[in-house]
Amino acid sequence: MFKNHVKHYFYVDACSVVDVSILKGACNLVASKNRQKIVSEKDITKNDSLSLRPEVSKRLEEAVLDIFSNSDFHKANIRDVAKAAGVSFSTIYKHFGSKEQLVFTFVDIWLSKLTERIVDHLQGIENLKEKLRKVLWLQLDYYERNPHLGRIIFMTLPMATWMADETFEQKKMITLYLDVLKKGQEEGVLNSKVRAGILLDFMMGLVQRSFVMWVKRGGEGSLAAQANELFEIVWCGITVSGGD
Repeated sequence: MFKNHVKHYFYVDACSVVDVSILKGACNLVASKNRQKIVSEKDITKNDSLSLRPEVSKRLEEAVLDIFSNSDFHKANIRDVAKAAGVSFSTIYKHFGSKEQLVFTFVDIWLSKLTERIVDHLQGIENLKEKLRKVLWLQLDYYERNPHLGRIIFMTLPMATWMADETFEQKKMITLYLDVLKKGQEEGVLNSKVRAGILLDFMMGLVQRSFVMWVKRGGEGSLAAQANELFEIVWCGITVSGGD
Protein backbone atom coordinates (compact mmCIF):
# COMPACT_ATOMS: atom_id res chain seq x y z
CA MET A 1 0.00 0.00 0.00
CA PHE A 2 2.79 2.37 0.90
CA LYS A 3 5.83 2.94 -1.23
CA ASN A 4 9.16 2.11 0.33
CA HIS A 5 9.90 5.73 0.92
CA VAL A 6 11.21 7.22 4.15
CA LYS A 7 11.24 10.85 5.08
CA HIS A 8 12.96 12.49 8.09
CA TYR A 9 11.42 15.06 10.39
CA PHE A 10 12.46 16.85 13.57
CA TYR A 11 9.72 16.95 16.20
CA VAL A 12 10.26 19.74 18.71
CA ASP A 13 8.79 19.73 22.18
CA ALA A 14 9.86 21.34 25.44
CA CYS A 15 12.43 18.72 26.28
CA SER A 16 14.03 17.22 23.20
CA VAL A 17 14.55 17.08 19.47
CA VAL A 18 14.10 13.61 18.06
CA ASP A 19 14.94 12.52 14.51
CA VAL A 20 12.38 9.92 13.53
CA SER A 21 11.66 8.09 10.27
CA ILE A 22 8.11 7.51 9.21
CA LEU A 23 6.45 6.17 6.15
CA LYS A 24 5.44 8.92 3.79
CA GLY A 25 1.82 7.81 3.71
CA ALA A 26 1.52 7.95 7.52
CA CYS A 27 2.99 11.39 8.15
CA ASN A 28 -0.37 13.18 8.36
CA LEU A 29 -1.65 10.68 10.92
CA VAL A 30 1.41 11.13 13.13
CA ALA A 31 1.28 14.91 12.88
CA SER A 32 -2.39 14.96 13.80
CA LYS A 33 -1.95 12.59 16.71
CA ASN A 34 0.97 14.36 18.34
CA ARG A 35 0.04 17.96 17.54
CA GLN A 36 3.73 18.81 17.20
CA LYS A 37 5.35 21.37 15.01
CA ILE A 38 7.66 20.00 12.33
CA VAL A 39 10.76 22.04 11.68
CA SER A 40 14.16 21.43 10.22
CA GLU A 41 17.40 22.07 12.07
CA LYS A 42 17.97 25.10 9.84
CA ASP A 43 14.91 26.75 11.37
CA ILE A 44 16.77 27.03 14.68
CA THR A 45 19.33 29.75 14.06
CA LYS A 46 21.14 32.49 15.89
CA ASN A 47 18.56 34.97 14.60
CA ASP A 48 16.00 33.41 16.94
CA SER A 49 17.84 35.03 19.83
CA LEU A 50 16.79 38.41 18.47
CA SER A 51 13.15 37.60 19.25
CA LEU A 52 13.91 37.32 22.97
CA ARG A 53 13.13 40.28 25.17
CA PRO A 54 16.29 42.38 25.75
CA GLU A 55 16.30 41.71 29.48
CA VAL A 56 15.99 37.96 28.91
CA SER A 57 18.76 37.99 26.32
CA LYS A 58 20.96 39.93 28.74
CA ARG A 59 20.42 37.42 31.54
CA LEU A 60 21.17 34.55 29.19
CA GLU A 61 24.32 36.28 27.99
CA GLU A 62 25.61 36.72 31.53
CA ALA A 63 24.76 33.13 32.43
CA VAL A 64 26.45 31.70 29.34
CA LEU A 65 29.57 33.78 29.97
CA ASP A 66 29.83 32.70 33.59
CA ILE A 67 28.98 29.02 33.20
CA PHE A 68 30.87 28.17 30.04
CA SER A 69 33.97 30.16 30.94
CA ASN A 70 34.36 28.40 34.28
CA SER A 71 33.02 24.90 33.59
CA ASP A 72 33.94 21.93 31.47
CA PHE A 73 31.94 22.38 28.28
CA HIS A 74 30.72 18.78 28.29
CA LYS A 75 29.50 18.98 31.90
CA ALA A 76 27.65 22.30 31.60
CA ASN A 77 24.13 22.14 30.20
CA ILE A 78 21.07 24.16 29.30
CA ARG A 79 19.46 23.51 32.70
CA ASP A 80 22.45 25.17 34.38
CA VAL A 81 21.98 28.24 32.18
CA ALA A 82 18.22 28.26 32.72
CA LYS A 83 18.65 28.23 36.51
CA ALA A 84 21.33 30.93 36.52
CA ALA A 85 19.45 33.19 34.10
CA GLY A 86 16.02 32.66 35.60
CA VAL A 87 14.72 31.60 32.20
CA SER A 88 12.73 28.44 31.56
CA PHE A 89 14.42 25.47 29.95
CA SER A 90 11.71 25.33 27.29
CA THR A 91 12.26 28.98 26.30
CA ILE A 92 15.97 28.44 25.81
CA TYR A 93 15.39 25.21 23.94
CA LYS A 94 12.77 26.80 21.71
CA HIS A 95 15.12 29.57 20.59
CA PHE A 96 18.43 27.72 20.41
CA GLY A 97 17.73 24.01 20.14
CA SER A 98 20.95 22.83 21.78
CA LYS A 99 23.66 23.76 24.23
CA GLU A 100 26.12 24.17 21.38
CA GLN A 101 23.93 26.55 19.42
CA LEU A 102 23.25 28.59 22.55
CA VAL A 103 26.96 29.15 23.12
CA PHE A 104 27.81 29.65 19.44
CA THR A 105 25.09 32.28 19.11
CA PHE A 106 26.46 34.45 21.87
CA VAL A 107 30.09 33.87 20.85
CA ASP A 108 29.16 35.12 17.38
CA ILE A 109 27.53 38.22 18.84
CA TRP A 110 30.56 39.00 21.02
CA LEU A 111 33.06 38.47 18.21
CA SER A 112 30.94 40.60 15.88
CA LYS A 113 31.35 43.45 18.36
CA LEU A 114 35.12 43.00 18.18
CA THR A 115 34.98 43.05 14.39
CA GLU A 116 32.98 46.29 14.36
CA ARG A 117 35.46 47.81 16.77
CA ILE A 118 38.34 46.87 14.47
CA VAL A 119 36.56 48.33 11.44
CA ASP A 120 35.91 51.56 13.33
CA HIS A 121 39.49 51.95 14.58
CA LEU A 122 41.13 51.23 11.23
CA GLN A 123 39.38 54.11 9.52
CA GLY A 124 41.92 56.74 8.58
CA ILE A 125 44.98 54.52 9.15
CA GLU A 126 46.83 54.13 5.84
CA ASN A 127 50.17 52.73 7.00
CA LEU A 128 50.25 48.92 6.78
CA LYS A 129 52.40 48.43 9.85
CA GLU A 130 50.23 50.66 11.99
CA LYS A 131 47.08 48.93 10.77
CA LEU A 132 48.36 45.54 11.86
CA ARG A 133 49.69 46.96 15.12
CA LYS A 134 46.26 48.41 15.87
CA VAL A 135 44.48 45.13 15.08
CA LEU A 136 46.73 43.20 17.46
CA TRP A 137 46.21 45.77 20.20
CA LEU A 138 42.45 45.76 19.70
CA GLN A 139 42.28 41.98 20.03
CA LEU A 140 44.39 41.84 23.19
CA ASP A 141 42.50 44.76 24.71
CA TYR A 142 39.11 43.21 23.90
CA TYR A 143 39.95 39.88 25.50
CA GLU A 144 41.45 41.62 28.51
CA ARG A 145 38.20 43.55 28.95
CA ASN A 146 36.14 40.42 28.24
CA PRO A 147 38.14 37.59 29.83
CA HIS A 148 35.12 35.29 30.05
CA LEU A 149 34.83 35.34 26.26
CA GLY A 150 38.53 34.66 25.89
CA ARG A 151 38.29 31.70 28.25
CA ILE A 152 35.38 30.26 26.28
CA ILE A 153 36.86 30.46 22.79
CA PHE A 154 40.48 29.77 23.74
CA MET A 155 40.20 27.40 26.68
CA THR A 156 36.86 25.70 27.40
CA LEU A 157 35.08 25.38 24.05
CA PRO A 158 36.15 22.18 22.24
CA MET A 159 37.74 23.40 19.01
CA ALA A 160 36.47 20.49 16.92
CA THR A 161 32.92 21.22 18.07
CA TRP A 162 33.16 24.92 17.23
CA MET A 163 34.87 24.31 13.89
CA ALA A 164 31.83 22.32 12.75
CA ASP A 165 29.64 25.42 13.15
CA GLU A 166 29.55 28.31 10.68
CA THR A 167 30.18 30.85 13.46
CA PHE A 168 33.76 29.58 13.66
CA GLU A 169 34.55 31.14 10.29
CA GLN A 170 33.95 34.75 11.40
CA LYS A 171 33.98 35.70 7.74
CA LYS A 172 33.81 39.47 8.15
CA MET A 173 36.72 39.65 10.57
CA ILE A 174 38.88 37.15 8.67
CA THR A 175 38.19 38.80 5.31
CA LEU A 176 39.15 42.18 6.74
CA TYR A 177 42.36 40.74 8.17
CA LEU A 178 43.28 38.88 4.98
CA ASP A 179 42.65 41.91 2.78
CA VAL A 180 45.19 43.91 4.77
CA LEU A 181 47.75 41.09 4.68
CA LYS A 182 47.28 40.43 0.95
CA LYS A 183 47.74 44.09 0.17
CA GLY A 184 50.96 44.04 2.15
CA GLN A 185 52.15 41.07 0.10
CA GLU A 186 51.23 42.76 -3.17
CA GLU A 187 53.18 45.84 -2.14
CA GLY A 188 56.23 43.70 -1.44
CA VAL A 189 56.28 44.49 2.26
CA LEU A 190 55.03 41.20 3.68
CA ASN A 191 56.38 37.73 2.94
CA SER A 192 54.61 36.46 -0.18
CA LYS A 193 56.27 33.04 -0.17
CA VAL A 194 53.44 31.79 2.03
CA ARG A 195 49.70 32.28 1.81
CA ALA A 196 48.24 35.30 3.55
CA GLY A 197 46.33 32.80 5.65
CA ILE A 198 49.60 31.55 7.14
CA LEU A 199 50.49 35.08 8.22
CA LEU A 200 47.03 35.38 9.72
CA ASP A 201 47.45 32.11 11.63
CA PHE A 202 50.76 33.39 12.99
CA MET A 203 49.15 36.53 14.38
CA MET A 204 45.99 34.87 15.66
CA GLY A 205 48.00 32.12 17.31
CA LEU A 206 50.01 34.72 19.18
CA VAL A 207 46.83 36.32 20.49
CA GLN A 208 45.51 32.99 21.75
CA ARG A 209 48.75 31.95 23.43
CA SER A 210 49.22 35.38 25.01
CA PHE A 211 45.73 35.28 26.49
CA VAL A 212 46.02 31.73 27.82
CA MET A 213 49.32 32.45 29.56
CA TRP A 214 47.97 35.73 30.91
CA VAL A 215 45.12 33.78 32.52
CA LYS A 216 47.52 31.14 33.84
CA ARG A 217 49.55 33.86 35.54
CA GLY A 218 46.43 35.12 37.27
CA GLY A 219 45.74 38.01 34.93
CA GLU A 220 48.67 39.96 36.33
CA GLY A 221 49.52 43.12 34.47
CA SER A 222 47.82 44.41 31.35
CA LEU A 223 47.51 42.10 28.37
CA ALA A 224 47.01 45.01 25.98
CA ALA A 225 50.12 46.73 27.35
CA GLN A 226 52.20 43.95 25.79
CA ALA A 227 50.84 44.70 22.32
CA ASN A 228 53.69 46.86 21.02
CA GLU A 229 56.45 44.49 22.09
CA LEU A 230 54.58 41.48 20.73
CA PHE A 231 53.83 43.26 17.48
CA GLU A 232 57.48 44.04 16.82
CA ILE A 233 58.20 40.32 17.07
CA VAL A 234 55.35 39.60 14.66
CA TRP A 235 56.46 42.31 12.25
CA CYS A 236 59.96 40.88 12.09
CA GLY A 237 58.50 37.49 11.31
CA ILE A 238 56.08 38.44 8.53
CA THR A 239 57.97 41.11 6.60
CA VAL A 240 60.33 40.55 3.69
CA SER A 241 63.00 42.70 5.28
CA GLY A 242 62.65 41.12 8.70
CA GLY A 243 61.36 44.33 10.20
CA ASP A 244 64.07 46.64 8.91
